[in-house]
Amino acid sequence: MTERIKPARVRFAPSPTGRTHLGSGRTALYNYLLARQTGGQFILRIEDTDQKRYVEGAEEELMQGLRWLGMEWDEGPDVGGEYGPYRQTERREIYAKYARQLVEQGYAYYCFCAAKEDDGEQEDLKGKRQQHRDVCLDRDVDLTEADQKVAGGTPHVIRFRMPSEGTITVTDAVRGDITVENSTLDDTILVRSDGLPVYHLAVVIDDHLMKITHAIRTSEWLPTFPLHGHIYAAFGWEEPMWIHPSIFLKPDGKGKMSKRDSEALMEAGIPIFLSDFGKFGYLPEAVVNWAALIGWSYDDKTEEFSMAELIEKFSIEKLSPAPAALNFTKLDHFNGVYIRSLSVEDLAARLKPFFESAGYDVGNEEKLLRVVRVLQVRLGKLTEAPEMGGFFFEEDVSPAPESLIGKKMDAASSLEMARALEVLVGEFPDFSMDTMNQPLRDFAKEMGVKVGNVFGFLRDALTAQRVSPPIFETMEIIGREKVMERIAKGIDLLEKML
Repeated sequence: MTERIKPARVRFAPSPTGRTHLGSGRTALYNYLLARQTGGQFILRIEDTDQKRYVEGAEEELMQGLRWLGMEWDEGPDVGGEYGPYRQTERREIYAKYARQLVEQGYAYYCFCAAKEDDGEQEDLKGKRQQHRDVCLDRDVDLTEADQKVAGGTPHVIRFRMPSEGTITVTDAVRGDITVENSTLDDTILVRSDGLPVYHLAVVIDDHLMKITHAIRTSEWLPTFPLHGHIYAAFGWEEPMWIHPSIFLKPDGKGKMSKRDSEALMEAGIPIFLSDFGKFGYLPEAVVNWAALIGWSYDDKTEEFSMAELIEKFSIEKLSPAPAALNFTKLDHFNGVYIRSLSVEDLAARLKPFFESAGYDVGNEEKLLRVVRVLQVRLGKLTEAPEMGGFFFEEDVSPAPESLIGKKMDAASSLEMARALEVLVGEFPDFSMDTMNQPLRDFAKEMGVKVGNVFGFLRDALTAQRVSPPIFETMEIIGREKVMERIAKGIDLLEKML
């Protein structure tokens, strides 16, 4: 467990510019675990100053995804808190005050040559290195003259006045000290011409005013980490502990995940956005367990963790800076483990929507529980349930006639076997393993057929599937009337093949 002198105040601060990626979900999870472990606060802050890229509904989808994973925030735009507002577009006056302070103290300046439509491009770059240092001739304009231009309505932005000499050292809890030559850093735009700040200024102001103690954020921000160090120094504020977890690699481990890779995974039926995991049949417990281990480990042997166990055992010290490949096979494993750990009642409640969306009436609660009980040990994803067990809720099934023909048998010999089997099954007092197993094996021997052909006919006639739950449990759930109806239909199909 990570020892903390005081409760941690952490924030998850996404931009509502698109769907919420798994990587964002992991960042939120690590923040949440640290807050809960230390008895601190988990804050949701919406960084929506990039209005050109704002996507309607993205904020709502984000919140739904976090809550689906089991995370609730202590402060945020929908729950309030004493450090709000929690949407950056509602904090414009706050940023203007501090931006002006930087200008007056000489740490920033008004720039009149970059006030154009793409004046926020610096934020999109996320610190990608340019071939030249981005500075502006206006940095030497007298403040009185600059103020007159601003007052006269001259379009402008505000840039940070980056020192041209010396170095800055910033510290990441995962990677250690990072030292950069100031001469390689730009006079980055801090406030756009529309008056809204870019990420680099807003994040520093918000983290300070909201008393953030630990900032866990994607490693994509590492290139602009030194800029943030300069802004903190300019204000004279204490920095939070910075933590930049590992980046995600493609499932094959060859290169960083891109938007195109995400789209390819989705087309292949593999989710990458938080709101899709549930639709694809994954349990939130499995996704949380899996995501936590992408870049963190407790030891070299323990892999299964509930949310409560993650809260207890998580530590910043055991985060790895090494890029981590997305292993969906491991996710499938965890999903199966958690499906089998659920109570039958809980699993039934989770499966019910999947059956209903597939068109099945599962209103009979007792029958649903019996079906779930036999499916539970066989399911890898919740989406598999309708295909595996939908026949239980069908009035009738339609097996392919050729599937009713036994291996190394023809239609005539299969029909003879089926007719005799119909009589035998009709005489059984019940359909239990103890009652039916040995008599059916004796029947196969007497008929001179393989026992697999006997069970195969029953499976195909009763379920119309090549793979199904155990035949005796299947027959018990279907009930005697439907069992006999479906056997009779199977016989009829064989007769029509002669």
